[in-house]
Amino acid sequence: MANLGRVDGFLGNPQVKIPLPESTQRAERTMRRLGMGKYADELIVTMNRAAESAVPEAKVLFVQSVKNMTVQDAKRIITGGDTAGTDYFRRTTRDQLHKRFLPIVEKATARLQLAQRYELFADKAVAVGMLKKEDADLDEYVTQKALEGLYFMVAEEEKKIRKDPIGTGSSIIRKVFGAML
Repeated sequence: MANLGRVDGFLGNPQVKIPLPESTQRAERTMRRLGMGKYADELIVTMNRAAESAVPEAKVLFVQSVKNMTVQDAKRIITGGDTAGTDYFRRTTRDQLHKRFLPIVEKATARLQLAQRYELFADKAVAVGMLKKEDADLDEYVTQKALEGLYFMVAEEEKKIRKDPIGTGSSIIRKVFGAML
């Protein structure tokens, strides 16, 4: 999770890198053929930087979620599938994270006025059927993709821990105590 909340946490990770919305990718290819690829690249970088700046908000909510965990929740996590812990976090933090992520994403995209320019184009594209309505709100799209990426990476870590609890646990302990020394 910490890796996502830094420069290139999303942009440099092909597993979670946020692309332009699927329904705009044909237009992106055309832009690139016409020598306007830098505009698409600028938008992709901004979307990913916005996601990276929002992720640190998750730590507080994840800690709060653990503190509020019931014995029944803990049992379900222990006896559940490979991503039972991630599913718990998704269930207990998603709405609050969305509320925290969205303003951060809006602020990041507003700096370059990209969201406004994109949405002007997007509204016209929706009107003529070139773009899906749900892809027209860039800030909402980035927020959703940031949350998907966050939970995906948490699930990947959880799978590693479940596969090798002793080795992974030791590695985590070394990181924690190594940072304290």
